Amino acid sequence: MAEIGEVICRAPSRRALWWGVGVGGAGAAVAALRAGHLGGPLDPWFTAGALVALLGLVFLYAATARLSAGAYGLRSRTLLRRRTVPWSRIVDLRRYIQTGRNQDIHRVSVLLEDGRAWRLPLPTSGAATTDFDADLEALRALHRRYGSPASDGEAPVITPRSAGRRPVITWIVGVVLLIASAVAASYVADAASEQRAWRAAVDCTDATPAAERRDCLDTFDGVIERTDVNRGRGSSWLYFTDDRPIHRLAVSQDDAAAFRAGEKVELVFWHGSARTVTGEHRVWHDHLISPGELAVFSALCLLGAGYAGARLLVRRRGRGLRDDELLPSALPFAGALGVTAVWLLPLLHLHSTDPLGSPGRVVWAAAGAAVTAAVLGLAWRATRVRAPGEARAAAPDGRDHFLAARFLEATAYNPNHFGTHVVVGDGPPAVTPHPGPGRFAARRIPAERLTVTGVRRARGSDGDAVPRGWHIAELDDDGAPVRLAAAPADLARITDALERERRDGGRDPETATTRP
Repeated sequence: MAEIGEVICRAPSRRALWWGVGVGGAGAAVAALRAGHLGGPLDPWFTAGALVALLGLVFLYAATARLSAGAYGLRSRTLLRRRTVPWSRIVDLRRYIQTGRNQDIHRVSVLLEDGRAWRLPLPTSGAATTDFDADLEALRALHRRYGSPASDGEAPVITPRSAGRRPVITWIVGVVLLIASAVAASYVADAASEQRAWRAAVDCTDATPAAERRDCLDTFDGVIERTDVNRGRGSSWLYFTDDRPIHRLAVSQDDAAAFRAGEKVELVFWHGSARTVTGEHRVWHDHLISPGELAVFSALCLLGAGYAGARLLVRRRGRGLRDDELLPSALPFAGALGVTAVWLLPLLHLHSTDPLGSPGRVVWAAAGAAVTAAVLGLAWRATRVRAPGEARAAAPDGRDHFLAARFLEATAYNPNHFGTHVVVGDGPPAVTPHPGPGRFAARRIPAERLTVTGVRRARGSDGDAVPRGWHIAELDDDGAPVRLAAAPADLARITDALERERRDGGRDPETATTRP
């Protein structure tokens, strides 16, 4: 029996998981029999058995996973590893959210005293988080009882937008794109040489030696036996009578539909492959990859790697943030890379082997580089990490200004989270469901009972509706905590208006009359 205060987590539906393990064992037996006695590695029964056996291992991993927590700390057991960590080595327990295919997956992240993070195998959750929330709260209660957690109240939330997320996928994608760019660039010269050879090729003659017929245009007659038009994404095929000069040829869907069975055609071969098929009503041309296409592909891969690098740069600039605070978006750098693509890709497509071979090209590249540098500077400024409270409120001018902002709690002045903007200026601050003009459907904010207790950066617990660059004002509404999210400059303007309204007590300072 579990001791008092102990928390034990196991995978749900363990009976079904063990059934899956049994099926996987049967698959392993089938694969072993087919590989050792009846068939071989290419036998379909072997392949099916091996796949089922691998799936059985996944079921076995899930069925044997177990987490227990008590006065001794956290004790994790999986098929591959067992681990025990005392509460004295644990700094905090956080909610870690992974983006799944159809729903988010919630897990528990353990922050250790050496700064490393460790994700527990259990508990986990899918669409319903009720059981997960209860387990996480029980684990945090044990941590508060036997340890010294860094955070009180709700657990910090680590989302894909948070500073504490490990950028492993970004590193992998960036390296793969860099390699692809280098490989594509290395073939540009070969593609240009092949293109020149194709354009310079002449027809073969009877006197052309057999060893040289590969480099000239060799013509053969053939008859279409039948066509296979693939309505999906695969290739369509032309089949030739008596397999002369070849058995079949892959073509596009439109080309396969244009040729008819029994039609006489003429095929031109070059470098051992069919390059053209000429019929009565249709001419098919094989596509030779041009050096411009390779150069453009290489540049696109390089720009993609540049965006991956920009994401890593933004994360590097935010290394001083809390793990659950949101990083600025890297989209401004994506805009700069898009501007670069506008001038770079046409230059490489038209002049792939010598992009700076003339004064005009040099001027074009220099102008484009200057624009790219300017836009990158703007992106660098837009993605800087702003300190809470650093923005200054603009002076009131007596006009209404509709500022994008959201109260994150449902209140009497923000029923059902209907507000998308806050209007300040000519009248008391109010929540509106529209960006103006006019105060239609506006709900007055009771500034006289609101007190700003602090301003902070957005965190994962604030939800996905809060943009990365916004800040959060924590307000006290007669003892009830309320959060207001807005861009830093807009938030400063709203809190300043609320403070002035609270100071004036809802009265117009010029006329000393109560505002409606």
